[in-house]
Amino acid sequence: MLMRILLLTLGLLLAACTAGNAPRYLIDAGADGDLVRIVPGSVEVRDVSLPAYASASEIVAQGEDGALYEQGDALWADDPVRGVTGALVRAVGSRTSADIAAEPWPLADRPDVTIDVRVDDMFAGADGIFILRGQFALSSPDRVLRETVRRFDIATPVAGQGTEAITRAQASALSRLADEIIASMR
Repeated sequence: MLMRILLLTLGLLLAACTAGNAPRYLIDAGADGDLVRIVPGSVEVRDVSLPAYASASEIVAQGEDGALYEQGDALWADDPVRGVTGALVRAVGSRTSADIAAEPWPLADRPDVTIDVRVDDMFAGADGIFILRGQFALSSPDRVLRETVRRFDIATPVAGQGTEAITRAQASALSRLADEIIASMR
C-alpha cells in the first residue's frame, strides 16, 4: 500500500513538472507563391538536417552575448525536423506542378529528383535578423535534372518582439529557401 502511494505521488509530481500548457507554435513556410513550371515531374524531400539547437523542441533566440537562449516555455508544435521538412514540401508543392513528398517516397516509380537540405544555422539573431544558412543538393539518378549542390544564406527581419515574431521570420526564411530550391529545378 505504501508503495502505491509513493508511486502515485511520484507520478503526480512528474506530471506537475511537465510543460503541459506551454504555448506550441507551428512551423510554416508562409503563403503560397506563383505557380512555377519545373523540369522534374516528381520530387522527394529528404528529412532536413538541423543543428542540435534547432532540432530541439524549445524555441531559441540569440542573446546580446551571442549565446542561444530558450524563449520562455515556448515549444514547437511538432518535431522540428519533421516540421521544417513538411513546410518545405508544402511550399515547393504549392508553387510547382510536380508530385512532391517527404521521404520515404510513397509511389512505385522513384522520384525524378531528390532534395537534401542541410541547415548549418537557423536562429533569430540578437540584431533582429533571422538567419537560415546551409546547403541543399539536388540529385537525379536518371539525369532528369543537372545534379547540383548550392549554398544558401538567408536573412529575414524579425518584425516585432517575442516568439510569434520569430516564427513569422522563420516562415519567411523557409519560404525564400523554397523559392531558391524551385529556381534550381527550372
